[in-house]
Amino acid sequence: MTVGEGLGGGGGGGGGGDGGDGGEGRHVALVGTGILVTRVLGYVRERVFAYYFGTSAAADAFRAALRIPNAIRNLLGEGTLSASFIPVYAGLATRGDAAAGALARAVLGLLLLGAGALAAIGIGLAPMIATALAPGFDPDTRRLTITLLRVLFPMSGLMVVSAWCLGVLNTHKRFFLPYAAPALWNVAGIAALLAAAAWLVAPELPVETRLHRLALALAWGTVAGAVLQVAVQLPACWRLLGGLAPRLSLAAPGVREVVTAWTPLVVGAGVAQISGLVDTILGSLLGAGGVASLSYAQIVQVLPVSLFGVSVAAVALPDLSRAAVTVAPSEALRARLAVAFRRVAFFVVPSAFAFTGLARVLVAALFQTGEFGSDDTDVVAGVLAAYGIGLLGAATVKLFSSGFYALRDTRTPVAVAVASLALSTGLAFALMRPLGAAGIALASSIGALANMTVNLALLERRIGRVLGGVDAWLVAVSVLGAGAATGAGALAAGFGLAWTPVPLALLVCAIFGITYFGVTGGLGHPDALRLWQFLRGSRAS
Repeated sequence: MTVGEGLGGGGGGGGGGDGGDGGEGRHVALVGTGILVTRVLGYVRERVFAYYFGTSAAADAFRAALRIPNAIRNLLGEGTLSASFIPVYAGLATRGDAAAGALARAVLGLLLLGAGALAAIGIGLAPMIATALAPGFDPDTRRLTITLLRVLFPMSGLMVVSAWCLGVLNTHKRFFLPYAAPALWNVAGIAALLAAAAWLVAPELPVETRLHRLALALAWGTVAGAVLQVAVQLPACWRLLGGLAPRLSLAAPGVREVVTAWTPLVVGAGVAQISGLVDTILGSLLGAGGVASLSYAQIVQVLPVSLFGVSVAAVALPDLSRAAVTVAPSEALRARLAVAFRRVAFFVVPSAFAFTGLARVLVAALFQTGEFGSDDTDVVAGVLAAYGIGLLGAATVKLFSSGFYALRDTRTPVAVAVASLALSTGLAFALMRPLGAAGIALASSIGALANMTVNLALLERRIGRVLGGVDAWLVAVSVLGAGAATGAGALAAGFGLAWTPVPLALLVCAIFGITYFGVTGGLGHPDALRLWQFLRGSRAS
């Protein structure tokens, strides 16, 4: 997957090629590999979580408590910091300007101040936050949520520092480490949970007491994991910057520019976090297991979004920014966005079809163990199917937002996100009664599709039609292949009804993958052909 290539200039031309983008392709691969390592270990972590907690009230409490620190991390770091900090820092670093280091240290100081203040406020106001976040929790679950919030809030500051490390390292083309470092966060959580189950939780204790102790151990392990995640990145940042002493200064070159661009991005990220908080609030009103069911499905949903949407967008932003200042900026932007969308769709469309049509097979294989039973599988599968409907929207919103960022427009994506949030929230209230947690997920999917559609339409007003000709046909090929693969997978699932969940899922996924790549390759999709060539080359070597 690369974004710096086209098919004869994008949508309308023929011929062309995919050459000249080997370095960029390697960078996307490094980002994707780092994310894959993290997500695989994240799945192991969630499998262990499902084994001990299932969809219990303690699971609800932990999911709810983790939501706020994660929201702070997303508000102050990751996507918002990358879009505002990297362009300015990269400009100074490219010129070999010593001011680049001063800018990085000043931004680090501002991040630490903001995250520290929010963490202190969060610890003090934990009871009020728990009540607002999960009004449907019973008193015992609410008390556990308050305790977990107070343990987890300091993690937000560490995660923001990790996001700053990502910005510095990505600018210097160190892509693998910052995206693989969160794997340590997952490893620490797994270790804490297993150790607590083995040595700290006696089997003769009441079930509720055991689950509460396990949840507290997992919270402390999560904080330890955040420390490790930052610690492995700091030495590389130290070498690149010649020191890490943070500064509290707005006078350093570029700081005001970063803050000016950052503000609307934080507002936009805030909209996305509010959407997640709304899901948690509504999930708590569904009774025990509502919040946990949504979270399990989101864990599966986020994998293709992260692997393909985030990795392509992360590598695309610098190139989109350069394309915006070429001789023909509209054409250059249009071509890069078209190829990037086609690449994301090639992998995300089959994921969306699989989540929607084969959800029960996938959820049973991933989570059905220990306290997570068949009934839990049915509920989470319904939620995952609903999320699958909007998967392409969720995966491409960041890409189209990057198109606006390249045009130095950070306000339009925010306005679109606010409107989409209003739509999804209203629909969630309407759909949660008849459909339960799946109704909340369906509303989120509709909002994501609306966000993608409106962003694309507004971009096309600025730079011309993005999806046309060859690119539109290739997206259609992905849809045809995914439909055929889902049908084949469903037949395989019917054939293996008596099988246990994991072997059945392996069979279904194998048939799904063979069918999808067979159809898309047979119809000449360049990404399918490139993957086949890569596999043949690997086998030959």
